[in-house]
Amino acid sequence: MSDIGMSSMTDLVFLLLIFFLITSTLVNPNALKLLLPKSTGQVSAKPTVSVSIKDWGGETYTYHLNGDENPTHFADLEDSLVGLLQGEEDPTFSIYSDESVPIKEVVSIMNIAKRNHYKVILATQPE
Repeated sequence: MSDIGMSSMTDLVFLLLIFFLITSTLVNPNALKLLLPKSTGQVSAKPTVSVSIKDWGGETYTYHLNGDENPTHFADLEDSLVGLLQGEEDPTFSIYSDESVPIKEVVSIMNIAKRNHYKVILATQPE
């Protein structure tokens, strides 16, 4: 009876395992789940909180919760959202942003939603 060397077979299995682990992370990137309302229809989700981003020029932006005149600092925004949405069955908030606000400011608020498993509605104007 002859012996079959299994070391090359285990090397092949490990290489395939590494290949599939790497390609599986590329297939399913981390994406934010957004409910983007159409300008001609309505979204079924009803947001309980709104976040407004205002552009004051010169890369100065303020964040307002529920239309409050007093701005909330970005560092305190996540804690405020968690407090307002605590106990909600389906926590959802909407983002109202000026057209001139860069997308990175909007994405930073979307990242807060992702970390806390909230749904986001990006408000638009009707056509």
